[in-house]
Amino acid sequence: MSTGNGADSAPGHTSTPSTAAPAGKNSMFSSLKIRNYRLFATGQVVSNTGTWMQRIAQDWLVLSLTGSASAVGITIALQFLPMLMFGLYGGVLADRLPKRPLLIATQSAMGLTGIALAVLTLAGHVQVWHVYLAAFLLGLVTVVDNPARQTFVSEMVGKDQVANAVSLNSANFQSARLVGPAIAGVLITAVGSGWAFLLNGLSFAAPIAGLLLMRTHELHPVEPQPRAKGQLREGLRYVAGRPELIWPIALVGFIGTFGFNFPIWLSAFVNDVFHGDAGTYGLFNTLIAAGSLAGALLAARRGHSRLRLLVAAAVLFSALLLVTAFAPGFWLFAALLVPIGIFGLTVNVTANSSVQMATDPEMRGRVMALFMMVFTGGTPLGAPLLGWITDTYGARVGMAAGGLVSLVASATIAVVLARVGNLRLSVNRHGVTFVPAVRSRELVAAA
Repeated sequence: MSTGNGADSAPGHTSTPSTAAPAGKNSMFSSLKIRNYRLFATGQVVSNTGTWMQRIAQDWLVLSLTGSASAVGITIALQFLPMLMFGLYGGVLADRLPKRPLLIATQSAMGLTGIALAVLTLAGHVQVWHVYLAAFLLGLVTVVDNPARQTFVSEMVGKDQVANAVSLNSANFQSARLVGPAIAGVLITAVGSGWAFLLNGLSFAAPIAGLLLMRTHELHPVEPQPRAKGQLREGLRYVAGRPELIWPIALVGFIGTFGFNFPIWLSAFVNDVFHGDAGTYGLFNTLIAAGSLAGALLAARRGHSRLRLLVAAAVLFSALLLVTAFAPGFWLFAALLVPIGIFGLTVNVTANSSVQMATDPEMRGRVMALFMMVFTGGTPLGAPLLGWITDTYGARVGMAAGGLVSLVASATIAVVLARVGNLRLSVNRHGVTFVPAVRSRELVAAA
């Protein structure tokens, strides 16, 4: 675990650890020089494109069948409910089992889920409960797939490239988000949602092929942990004793639960405020993706993660949600989605890489499972609530409610981190920032 000064991170047990990885000579795309990671990234961009196509098609299908933003919220909740219920157990399995064969199994299961939904839709027999069931089954597989995929990154690239690879994973995901919604919008308008589901199911052949073609002798495998009692509790105790882990996880929990409910808000804005169609919904998702891609590439270029950057990005993201909720016109609303994407992605990537680099390898599966459980597992709580608020009081109030809760949580955790890190607020000619308490007193004396 690396160490650094208190301005950048919360303190550990005996010193103030930094979440910053050594910058070294990393370039923006340095991880792609590694063959195994290149295969992984290539497969993922194909699969992620299909995933975004299915997300758009799924949301629009549910909205078409029910006319309800709450139903969209229920679909999202069911997809992430398994993570809330079983997420920590998925982390235990990820620590116990070899990652590559585990990922081959989970990616195959996810592909079959998409194909099953495609068959029902194309046959004209799809009902809302079918979509609910498919979302729940996909969530069950994700319980194991998420921590295994997150921790497999370090096995492909090694410790020095983790921050860069995590950022490029997000850039990969957001690149697909640029393409997937646009393709989905065209397919839904032209031939219906079923073809988007089918293409998503078939897209999983790409990551499976990439995993099979990897050179196993070039991996940096972590020895699987033997089955033992108390491994789940051990993971929780490990996180609870480390402020540099628990506070970023708490922050992304609030942001994930209340701030990342875009399927609910965007579908409601399209349907009720701007009176658009599936193409408009695809456009809004593409604009968020464009901002997210920019945020991911900037994070890859930085090559390190700082907790003060995480907190600042969370505050700005939450404030932008509030502003965008009351944007008076279509194009202003659309334009504000780009910076929302930038800061939302910065929160995700910075928290992810910070937690991974501050975690011992043998604990990483359980810690990342907790991270993903908190980040996405809160959705079953937040999505139905914000879906109900959106249906009852309108799209603008629903989005503003999510932004307000996220803003209060971000500001509160910023204060907590500052106190834990023994930091003080400093206002001078260079602006407003947190500095170590000793330095703050020196600045006051100098003034």
